[in-house]
Amino acid sequence: MTLQLHRPDGTGGLVPTQPPGNTRGEDWRRSLRSKRWRAAGLRNTEMNPTSTPAAVAFWVVLAAATFLLVLWGYGSHFWR
Repeated sequence: MTLQLHRPDGTGGLVPTQPPGNTRGEDWRRSLRSKRWRAAGLRNTEMNPTSTPAAVAFWVVLAAATFLLVLWGYGSHFWR
């Protein structure tokens, strides 16, 4: 998958775009598979965008844990 054929959609996913040589507007994947097998459409199973609240919570917890570790390190004179 390349960004020549897929563009970001603004929500963490990718939307397919027309390849440069495709002027008829047909799905280029259709030409890659046999019509007799009736294969299902291809999905990007690796792309599962994280929700915004979960991402914010992760970074807030990471920042708080780092701050507490530094605070404990200097409070206990571990770093002198």
